[in-house]
Amino acid sequence: MYQMMTPGPTQVEEPVRKARSLPFRNSDLDPEFYDYYRETCERISAILHTEKETLILSGEGILGLEAACASLTEPGDRVLVLDNGIYGAGFQDFVTLYGGIPTMYTTDYRNAFPVEELEAFLERDHDYKYATVVHCDTPSGVLNDISAICPLLKKYGILTVVDSVSGMIGNEVRADDWEIDLLCGGSQKAVSAPPGLTFVTVSEDAKAAMKNRKTPIASFYCNLAVFEGYYEKQWFPYTMPASDIMGLRAAVDAIAQDKEILRRHRELAAYVRESLREMGLSLYLESGFSDTVTVFEVPEGMTAKAILDRMEKQHGILLAGSFGVLQDKVIRIGHMGANARRELVEKTVEALRETIRNLSKKN
Repeated sequence: MYQMMTPGPTQVEEPVRKARSLPFRNSDLDPEFYDYYRETCERISAILHTEKETLILSGEGILGLEAACASLTEPGDRVLVLDNGIYGAGFQDFVTLYGGIPTMYTTDYRNAFPVEELEAFLERDHDYKYATVVHCDTPSGVLNDISAICPLLKKYGILTVVDSVSGMIGNEVRADDWEIDLLCGGSQKAVSAPPGLTFVTVSEDAKAAMKNRKTPIASFYCNLAVFEGYYEKQWFPYTMPASDIMGLRAAVDAIAQDKEILRRHRELAAYVRESLREMGLSLYLESGFSDTVTVFEVPEGMTAKAILDRMEKQHGILLAGSFGVLQDKVIRIGHMGANARRELVEKTVEALRETIRNLSKKN
């Protein structure tokens, strides 16, 4: 079995695996499960530094992104899509799917989103119901400054939908201080639980926007409003995956107890970038480096496939290529969550050093 040093899914620690194997309560009928679910949501809110309600949804992280857009978008709504990466651009599909009109604000994919330029743009045009922004755009590893972007958007009365699926936990997130309306996360990235769950924190402004819609939300599963009053009613809109939530809770509790988690991610990310430069490899980004994933360009004369194959077959380490406009052009190293351990990262760097050296001899 290989070591997954990918930007999600990540390795899962033993306490999380054990939690998922325990006997579980009936998530439809047992009142104690409603307590357990709500308490787990509150613990997620705590590690994201928010008093806002969190909802856990049964589905991979993209479900949260679509549910956020589906719940806010009405036909004809203007939506600002901040695009400096593949996932950033992808939000336009959700907006269009539910009848919204996306305005693409596209900037250089090699750099963090320019906040000053956004401010100048908003002075001229700010009639948007909401805006979408990706915290860490995983295909390139670019990290955007949501601590500056979201308050700026809120200054103009624009709701914010933030994809932090691969950003949070490894990079700081303070949802209340940064005035984020819908903050989307996932189980399989730096949270280090198995894939299959997403969670969304929901502000009072976002709830009001959903409640005051003129048209119904055009989905049931991708609908955050159907959870309203779930605890008081003792009713979920669908059967909750109890074992998955038990594993997620174990992962969240471990995060809450880990006081060095941000420092460790920051230091290991810097170590990876420095090591790649020492090998003569070129980082894809010019600015906006995330502490959860590092992306480097495939050297001339090599292929992404050759690098990935040797890393897996000779060293038992799984790295990732990318997709879209970055297909076959870059390699991604995930150093997030349970993968953010010095011994694992050093082993990965040394294996990559040998791989590059070996493939260079063949050119």
